[in-house]
Amino acid sequence: MTRTQEEQRQALRSTWISVWVNVFLASAQVAIGIYARSQALIADGLHSLSDLVADGVVLFAARHSHAEADAEHPYGHARFETAASLAIGLILVGTGVGMVWAAGVKLHDGQNLGAVHPLALVTALVTLVAKEGLFRYMRRVGERLKSSMLIANAWHARADAASSLVVALGIAANLLGYHSMDAVAAAIVGFMIVKAGWEFSVDAFHGLTDHALDPEEIERIRRTVQAVDGVLDLHNLRTRRMGDWAVIDMHVEVGPHLTVSEGHYIAEQISARVKEAHRVAECTVHIDPGTVRHLARVLALPPRARVRDKVQDVLGRQAVLRLHYLESGLEVEAELAAHVSADELQRLQLALQAALAGLGRVSRVSLSCPPVGGHT
Repeated sequence: MTRTQEEQRQALRSTWISVWVNVFLASAQVAIGIYARSQALIADGLHSLSDLVADGVVLFAARHSHAEADAEHPYGHARFETAASLAIGLILVGTGVGMVWAAGVKLHDGQNLGAVHPLALVTALVTLVAKEGLFRYMRRVGERLKSSMLIANAWHARADAASSLVVALGIAANLLGYHSMDAVAAAIVGFMIVKAGWEFSVDAFHGLTDHALDPEEIERIRRTVQAVDGVLDLHNLRTRRMGDWAVIDMHVEVGPHLTVSEGHYIAEQISARVKEAHRVAECTVHIDPGTVRHLARVLALPPRARVRDKVQDVLGRQAVLRLHYLESGLEVEAELAAHVSADELQRLQLALQAALAGLGRVSRVSLSCPPVGGHT
């Protein structure tokens, strides 16, 4: 369930690139904003600093989410990444709400920007291009690694690009004399950021609360399982997220008379194919002998120890005993240690049936012996 060292290196590299880009842009925006007398550019520079918080969360999660499983975290630490995605989503929501609030105050109070230097517009546009480029780069890395955390952080960069667009529009409007359009655009973009942050937060919350996979993905997993030779049907397929991976378990119906080793072989085949075809970290398969819909009926059947005692009373201790616990009842197959005549075999068969009759719900009794000169 862990990424390769190369994948983890790419994730860390993309995050460190984001850190240095944000440090440079924030410093440049604040410095040039002071020089150009642009309060909007200064505010956007301070807003860029919020990206450093998100980057810090990502770096923390990247360091801890891929640690090996231990006694306290037997399923690994993948949910550190989900928690980080939730934190980034909440940051996005806070950012959007702040922008909407600030725009509302401007519109209500009729605040206008003062005259600014044209260098402020150039800086805002350069910031917009840099943020959009950072978004596209980080999203590409996140999609390649299938990391919801990196994708969430990429959208945080897109949120800042939108913020820079608002600042650019506001400064342009200031230079043209239309001083209210920046507040209107800021409110619109703020609502967009809140929506994106809310969607990321809900998705991460679902990951932390064992929400099932999408129905389409569940159906694809179901088809993968049913394609395995020996599978008759499956039910109780349960799925949940573990970071960017899934943990699933299921009940699979196989032939009722298969050996334990063949049933185990089918279960391992299912697990291997599901992990190969889907992003699944753990796949637990419970083998059911045929159709088991009323488990209470099966559990009410007599245990092996009671059956063994009855069989040994009739056949002795050398007989080989095989039991099949089915909904239709208990099937008993016994094999003698040595060859006996047909008459003796029939006599023992009737005696065994009589001995087992008192156990209840014994649906079939089968007795055999090795051929002449044969042995078990």
